Amino acid sequence: MTELLDIERREDIEQLVRAFYERVFADPIIGFIFTDVAEMDLEAHVPVITDFWETLLLGGDRYRGGAFRPHAELDRKVKLRYGHFARWLALWTTTIHEQFTGPRAEQAKAHAIRVATAFHRRLEGAPDEPQPGDEPLLRILQIEPTR
Repeated sequence: MTELLDIERREDIEQLVRAFYERVFADPIIGFIFTDVAEMDLEAHVPVITDFWETLLLGGDRYRGGAFRPHAELDRKVKLRYGHFARWLALWTTTIHEQFTGPRAEQAKAHAIRVATAFHRRLEGAPDEPQPGDEPLLRILQIEPTR
């Protein structure tokens, strides 16, 4: 059994992103959004999304932004619903859990919840930030390490 390490380098993030999208493209719930609706070019997308996560997790400065706009354009083609975001989070979390463990891996999970919640709220016309008394819109199951 291979010991899992934390996310430490850009190469770790790219590995994570590729494994995640392999899972997403094959997913029966949200795969069509990426393959048929967005017609995502994986080789063009991987460096961009790797830049995004590198900036968040490792303090990189390559990502130049505007992550919400492409999602808003996609929402105009196919309504992105709560379940789509929840499935995205489940796949992201599972992929991280299978490949990494540690503070940055946990940070990647937590940040994904914040991003997905903010995007969902904006697409629904809700304030970006939860209001007092609001329950978080998106949650994930905490996966306990079995190693």
